[in-house]
Amino acid sequence: MTQEIILKIQKLPHCYKLPEYQTTGAAAMDLYAANETAVTLKPLERALIPTGIKIELPKNFEAQVRPRSGLAIKSGISLSNCVGTIDEDYRGEVCVGLINLSNENFTVHRGDRIAQMLVAPVVRAKLQTVEELSLTQRQEGGFGSTGIK
Repeated sequence: MTQEIILKIQKLPHCYKLPEYQTTGAAAMDLYAANETAVTLKPLERALIPTGIKIELPKNFEAQVRPRSGLAIKSGISLSNCVGTIDEDYRGEVCVGLINLSNENFTVHRGDRIAQMLVAPVVRAKLQTVEELSLTQRQEGGFGSTGIK
């Protein structure tokens, strides 16, 4: 069963549309560009795109801003910070740092779906310094050490 929480949202005057889930099974909601004029990203160029919203997360929750897979695959548009984290105590406007990883210009228009936002619980780690870590079958193998197939 899906857990539901209340996400308080403030709609700013320049907001185009509130975030929304596109399907009943969607884990994340789409964020819409609220830029007043079109923004064209040249190859490898970055821009901070406003969404026109502020949010108030419940205690012990975060919002993760992630790339939209369709934009990434079809147009080479991703996030400049891969996944953005919005902490529970942040009260500023939600903005999305986009980067154009393609070889062609890409224009972001007001109202475009530019990213997705996933609200998730936060678990804080208590650090414990140790002399040695437990042994595993993998040990220090990484970066392809398990092969492709």
